[in-house]
Amino acid sequence: MPTAIAVTDPDLVLASPDRHTPTAVVLPLGGARDASPLDRVIGDVHTLIEQHGYVIVLCPQSVPDAVVHRLYAVRSVLESDRIAILRPELPPLGVAVLALQLRQLSICDFSPGVLASAGRLLAHYVHAGALLGSVAKLDRVPVTLKAHARSWSPGAQFAVVASPQPQLLRVTGSETPSGPSFGTRMFYAAGQQPTDWVTGTLAPAWRVTSATETPLPAESPRWWATAKGGGPGRIVEFAAAIPDISVLYQLVSSVRREECHWCGLELIGDRCGFCSAPLATGAPPERAGGGRSALAPAAGSGRTALPRAGHD
Repeated sequence: MPTAIAVTDPDLVLASPDRHTPTAVVLPLGGARDASPLDRVIGDVHTLIEQHGYVIVLCPQSVPDAVVHRLYAVRSVLESDRIAILRPELPPLGVAVLALQLRQLSICDFSPGVLASAGRLLAHYVHAGALLGSVAKLDRVPVTLKAHARSWSPGAQFAVVASPQPQLLRVTGSETPSGPSFGTRMFYAAGQQPTDWVTGTLAPAWRVTSATETPLPAESPRWWATAKGGGPGRIVEFAAAIPDISVLYQLVSSVRREECHWCGLELIGDRCGFCSAPLATGAPPERAGGGRSALAPAAGSGRTALPRAGHD
């Protein structure tokens, strides 16, 4: 059985692109949804470990502390080193896209340790942002005083990119934030905001192969600080990422593998995805055959280089 990929909310489970990609397991730990009793969650995770051997859980940065505490409590009670907890610095829809990519790769020949540490690598290639009606309360992306003041203008719209590098501009014409320099598929999810600009202006400018609408993650209004009157507010979240499993496979395979000195699992990068132990040598990882590490974006750019493959 492939390594299990789990998420903390059902809205973080995107539709499988094919019949081979397994779905993600939802762990109802609370947050924007009702939480299941702790003993039930412990039982569910124990069953996953028995069936799959290892479990990788993706949890957005915006979830309440209680959710994170429950997640670590589950791992502590089970006394298991087979549970990896990933909290990428991505907006919720970006986390959902990353979970989908790990689900795709879970059926490949990567070991659980490589798969878990690949989450940091792949997060650099997810271009995630939102179209917002206001940035007055946004604190996850730098907001200038001028942009803050313009948030009070009726009908104002702002294009904000949180990853891989922060960008913010007021939407006034055809100008768009800089996007990926490689082929991507875009997912978008709307709150109380029209999607025309995302589908009609941003998607063509970013040259995405397709744009797919999906429900807005429950954590998105909290992450983007748009929640108002019990609703999601004026928001359209979007995330563009590599859809091709062959490119994802080559990207992860191009990074040299190491052995974790603490738990013995394979890893790529400078930290184990399961026990979080750093590389014993402290030396930065390199691609197989030398060169710059693939675990960081290109210096001074929001774009990153891809290994050669049949996908531009």
